[in-house]
Formats: sequence, structure tokens, C-alpha cells
Amino acid sequence: MVKERARILVVGGGYVGMYTALRLQQRMKHELRRGEVDITVVTPDPYMTYQPFLPEAAAGAISPRHVVVPLRRVLGQCHLVVGEVTSIDHAHRTATLTTLATEEGAAAEKLTYDELVLAPGSVSRTLPIPGLVDYGIGFKTVEEAIGLRNHVLEQMDIASSTRDPAVRDAALTFVFVGGGYAGVEALGELEDMARYAARYYHNVKPGDMKWILVEASDRILPEVGEEMGRYTVSELRRRNIQVLLETRLESCADRVAVLSDGQRFPTRTVVWTAGVKPHPLLAATDLPRNGRGRLKCTAELRIDGVEHAWAAGDAAAVPDVTAKDPGRTTAPNAQHAVRQAKLLADNIAHTLRGEPLEKYAHSYAGSVASLGLHKGVAQVYGRKMKGYPAWFMHRAYHLSRVPTFNRKARVLAEWTLAGLFKREIVSLGSLEHPRAEFELAAGGKHPLDPHINPKGSS
Repeated sequence: MVKERARILVVGGGYVGMYTALRLQQRMKHELRRGEVDITVVTPDPYMTYQPFLPEAAAGAISPRHVVVPLRRVLGQCHLVVGEVTSIDHAHRTATLTTLATEEGAAAEKLTYDELVLAPGSVSRTLPIPGLVDYGIGFKTVEEAIGLRNHVLEQMDIASSTRDPAVRDAALTFVFVGGGYAGVEALGELEDMARYAARYYHNVKPGDMKWILVEASDRILPEVGEEMGRYTVSELRRRNIQVLLETRLESCADRVAVLSDGQRFPTRTVVWTAGVKPHPLLAATDLPRNGRGRLKCTAELRIDGVEHAWAAGDAAAVPDVTAKDPGRTTAPNAQHAVRQAKLLADNIAHTLRGEPLEKYAHSYAGSVASLGLHKGVAQVYGRKMKGYPAWFMHRAYHLSRVPTFNRKARVLAEWTLAGLFKREIVSLGSLEHPRAEFELAAGGKHPLDPHINPKGSS
């Protein structure tokens, strides 16, 4: 039994934040009922995004609302605050945060806590490349995934409506930077979708489009092993996708992608998926970090040398007790994040009840990746698969992992319907500027103003 009321603050509503709070609800339901424990979750969005489904959402195989899990429904016993923690003073057990009300003129709030769980996740790792800020498109959120889908279909509309070869060529050239999961899966799914959509354009053929994957290292998808990585390169090239290894993007200014090998591609689409970095919040705390900016943690998921502070997932450098190398840390991926979150919640419960803590130990099981409809690669427990079996395993695995029965049923229903009916190829780019038409009718900016496109995303 908890001796006195404990205030638990969970920063972040992603994999670690949601699963930690959910597990705490289950493990401490009696303490919550008696008012001995209080759980507060601070998150920028009132939902958790299941990121492995972003490529399928971008391709239209899954509805965007089914890629996210509403936190208010799942975390019914927690206090959910939609906002961002800007700094943490753990010495005084205080967190400063801004909320939607702060934008309306309210003062920044301060929360006090007894136990802290830091799980803000990561942000895109960008480089000072000319033009990247102006023209680059990320792929970490559901908004970016749907925006990219609209953008690709819009480029096909542009190409279909012009006879200018320069405009047409730039519209039909799509450059993806980064050969990890996000880049390869997004490229594979979107190329599949665009090739299907081309049948409805009288003057756009699949062969007119250029799809280019740029990777700085000598391999892609390192998680599935070297052999499956080589197969993925061969499969993409068989689909006339250019895979440029040991190549870097040096500039995309003026809508021209300039590569380190000297190639230049006029393009209206540069998708940046070249890795992530720790959330900036970690630098605004008084907690110890390693050389890469991640929080130093113990195998029990405590922040090293600090009491009452915990971390897991992308934000944490957790020692891998199953590795032969004693200095190795667990990979910052969803496979570890979900398992770490559950153990983290268990250890908080053990701490409050005066029980011994457990160590996190999980051997890497393998990886699966989709390369488009009915195409994939996988390496699970040393067994290699490719093509349809790997694609099927990818879907089965992620269907089993997406949170809540509600989401599982909806995703399965959408996959079933997608097998019976044709793909949707509608671009709803105006969703990104919902007030544009009204502003124009009310005498606002002209539709040719370069800062606003009332119908499109670019």
C-alpha cells in the first residue's frame, strides 16, 4: 500500500507515455480509487500516433483517424493536459508548461510532482541544407503523412494540366532522403499509390514519374539485415525507383535537389526522413545526459544517479543487458519502447509500495517492413522472408500491436474493404487551408499569392 499520496507526472503521450500511464492505471487501480495516487499526462496532442501505419495512411489504405488513439478515452483514470513542458527543475520537483490557454494570454503553468516519467520522444534530425526549411516535407506525424499524400496527387494534377516540360518534370520527380523504415516504407507505399492513380490520368503514365531514394550510408533498412537490405534495393530498382547509396542531399534551394554525386533533379517534392534526435526538452532539464543528448538511465529505467525520475524510449539511453558489449544501449524503436513502458510502470508501482525493482531485458526479435501492397521484407528470429509473406507478417504484427480493440477492428475492416473495392485517389489539399476560400470571398489574399494556395498543399 502507498503510504502517502503520490503525484506522478508523465511527460509525453507517445508509445512510452501512453503505455506507462495505461499500465499504471491497471497496476494501481485500487490506489487510484482511494485517492492515494494521482497521474497527470502532459502531451502536445490529445492522441497517440501509431507511426508504423503512417505509410499506409499516406497511401490511403487506412483512414487517418484510425492511425491515432484518443488518450482521453484510453486514459480515463488520468488527468490529461494538452500542452508542452518547456523546462523541468527536478531538484524542486517542478515542471513548467505551456497550454492552449497560454496562447490566448494565460500565464505559463507550473506542476509539482513526486515521480517524473520523461517520454517526450524525438524530433526530426535536420541539417543546414539550403532550401530544406522552405521545401522539405517531414514524415513523423499523421498530419505530415496526409499532407504528403495530398501533395503527391496534386503534383500529378499539375503535370496533367500543363504542356511545359520543365514544370511537368519537376512535378513528377519525388526525392526521399533517408533509407530507414520511414523513408523506404513511405516511398514504397506512395509509389504504389501513384502508379495506381496514373491509370485515371489520360496523359500521366507510371514511366513519366521519377522516384529517387537518397541514402548517405552503403545500405538501407539495416534493421532487417544485410541480405534483406540488398533485396530491398533490387526490388525498388526493379520498380524503376532510383536508389542512390553513399549519396547526400547538398541543396534543394529553388526547387532543385542537388546531390553529392553531382546529379541535379528539378523537383517540387523533397521528403526528409534522415533520422531523429532527442527532444529539445531534455536540454532544458537538470538531469544527466549522454554524448548524444539522451538521458542516462539504469537497467531499471531510472535516470542514472537521480531519485524519483524515470525515462524510456527515444529519450533514454537504456543499457542493453542482453548484449555482449557491456556499453551497448537498446535501440530507440517501438519494439523496445512498448516493453520498456510496461516495466517502467511496474517499477514505479514497486517503488511506491516498497518492493524491489526489475531490470529491463529484451533480446531483439527482428523487424518487418512494407514496400507497398503485397510487397515486403522481414527478418524475425533469424528467419528471412520477402514478398507477400513478409508483407502479410508486417500487417499481422502491427495489427496485433496497435492499441485498443476498437482500433484493431477498424483497421482490419478497412483492409478488408480495400481488398474488395478500388483505391481512393482524391486529394483533399484544401483541408490544410480550410479558411482559404472564405478569406478570398471576404476580400483576402489573391489565389495566386505565393504564400497561400486555396486548394493545394504546395
